[in-house]
Amino acid sequence: MGGSSMYLRKNFFKKTGRTYLYILEGYRTPDGKSRSKVIQSLGYLDELEKEYADPVTHFTAIAKAMTQEAAQEKEIVIKLNSNALLERGSSNRKNYGNVVFSKIYHELELDRFFNNKARHAQFEYNANSIMKLLVFARLIYPCSKKKAHELKSRFFDILDFTLDDVYHSLAFFDRYARKCQRFIHERITEKYGRETDLVYYDVTNYYFETEHEDELRKKGYSQRT
Repeated sequence: MGGSSMYLRKNFFKKTGRTYLYILEGYRTPDGKSRSKVIQSLGYLDELEKEYADPVTHFTAIAKAMTQEAAQEKEIVIKLNSNALLERGSSNRKNYGNVVFSKIYHELELDRFFNNKARHAQFEYNANSIMKLLVFARLIYPCSKKKAHELKSRFFDILDFTLDDVYHSLAFFDRYARKCQRFIHERITEKYGRETDLVYYDVTNYYFETEHEDELRKKGYSQRT
């Protein structure tokens, strides 16, 4: 399907008065006919507006990044307008790098996973937005959770929550940690393929919390490598 491109599509349903967003791939068949297929179902616009300041702009950028990736194999190139870049020190500076990570985050459907798990929880905050902040900040600005919260204005997504909300959400994330790991494994296997015939487990460093030391167990971090 050479020459394919991803784009955002909006479907308005008259009966409900709601708009649904999709990312579609447009391509031409060998006989020259134009075709398209759904790459990702994003959700209803009114629901996405609770999480994104401008869902249409956000996912249009995601679709563009996906097109660039497909055209240049695994290399993703995002062209920025130099006039839009702000001077160092500006409080309105944004990081464009999270567009790439956001694409992968949604490609793995982590937003669906956390939104589904939080659906019946009585939260005053958006657990999915908090997880995205923690993931993106760890990748771009490796730092503490407190520092990540201080940097949240640099990201495009709506991140309307407090530092206390971040700390309160940790128990929720811990509760579903194993299920999340399994979900990610299944999505990676399904989308990219993963060989698990041989698995390496890193135990080069370990820690003993003991009051009775012996030849094997010494309190503190192991010095073995």
